[in-house]
Amino acid sequence: MKNKKILTVALLIFFSGAVLFGQENNSGLRLSLKEAQDYAIQNNKMVITARKDVEASKAALWETISNALPQVSGSASFTDNLKLMTTLLPGDFFGKPGEMVPVTFGSQFGSGASIQANLLLFNAPLFIGIETAKLAEKLSRESLNKSELDTKESVSSAYFLILITEKSLKILDANLVDLTGTLKSTKAMFSAGMAESTDVDQMVSNVTMVENSRSSLQRTIELNYNIMRFQLGVAVGTPIVLTETLEGLTTQINVEALVSQDFDYKQHVNYRLIEGQEQISSLMLKTQKASVLPTLASFYTYGTNGMGDAVSSLRWFPNSMVGLQLAVPIFASGQRYNSIKKARINLEKAQTTRDMVKDQLLLQETQLRYNLVNANLQYKSQKDNIEVSKRVYASMENKFKQGMASSLELTQSNSLYLQAENNYISSLMNLLQTKLALDKLLNNL
Repeated sequence: MKNKKILTVALLIFFSGAVLFGQENNSGLRLSLKEAQDYAIQNNKMVITARKDVEASKAALWETISNALPQVSGSASFTDNLKLMTTLLPGDFFGKPGEMVPVTFGSQFGSGASIQANLLLFNAPLFIGIETAKLAEKLSRESLNKSELDTKESVSSAYFLILITEKSLKILDANLVDLTGTLKSTKAMFSAGMAESTDVDQMVSNVTMVENSRSSLQRTIELNYNIMRFQLGVAVGTPIVLTETLEGLTTQINVEALVSQDFDYKQHVNYRLIEGQEQISSLMLKTQKASVLPTLASFYTYGTNGMGDAVSSLRWFPNSMVGLQLAVPIFASGQRYNSIKKARINLEKAQTTRDMVKDQLLLQETQLRYNLVNANLQYKSQKDNIEVSKRVYASMENKFKQGMASSLELTQSNSLYLQAENNYISSLMNLLQTKLALDKLLNNL
């Protein structure tokens, strides 16, 4: 009975997964802005690479630490002395004075085995190297954080760009409907003798121009979706549906709150990275200074050797020893002095770079706050202007249909209206982008 229940649950999970998989394949990805950012953090190739760098830095840390831990090694050997060494000794040793007697030394077979343990007791550069490896691991995590922030910014920009181009397409579609209707009316007026052929030609030209712009914009939209797919780390052709709207995104913008938000440059990822580089330069200087210190290590060896003229009858003799090994740097022809000098210069350069990054961040903060306030004012101004342009165009279109305005005046009015729409779209995009830049600076992403 219990097995049947488990099988039933397993089948439900399987079919549920199959249904979900099918929905994802059929309808693609449906993503809000936050969902798109989170999806990219898990699948973007640049972030995945940065995550691998963190794993590699952890391995490098333990690789460095292992050099300070006890090291144990073993060895074994077996020899067959095909021709033993022979030497001549005075015959006095053998009761043959005045003669040199040949004597063979050694045994036919020899074997040995040993095990040795080493422990580094003091090595200042190595211990500083462990600190450096720990700091490098920390910096790799900061680099991962920076990659995630950059990816969120790129995904947001692509998200905004798609919404903006799709809105532009809707504007052109609506304008094309109006122009097509006006062209139809113009042809009717021409047939009735109330309009000239040039009016029809002008309206045909207007419709063609908008149709060409619409076709170009459709290609741009597909390009923008491909950019989004690249940022998300999905295959080209994967259907993507954006669930946010421009109106919803703009209503979430609180300019006053963003402008008044405090900024701590020390918490910015760029500053933390350059500060880490300064710390690494400081440790490199310590390493060079520590290179003049002695190195002390201990060792213990135990082994045994076997000798005999037959493999089955070897005689074994054990041996062992323990000791300390001290290495003291004495003279390096000025190499260490110049290495220390170069490391000190690199540290001074890192300190200068840190101060420069601090100044850049503070300047960027001031500029981005100003940009956001200015972008918001331009957005409001263009939003009001578009309503005026729309009314002017509608009035001119009505006058043209009544024969009170020429096709040239209608074309100019339509161009001004489309220009106003374009200015509005540009100001909206600028507002979203400046907010995004300030959000990234303030670590709001």
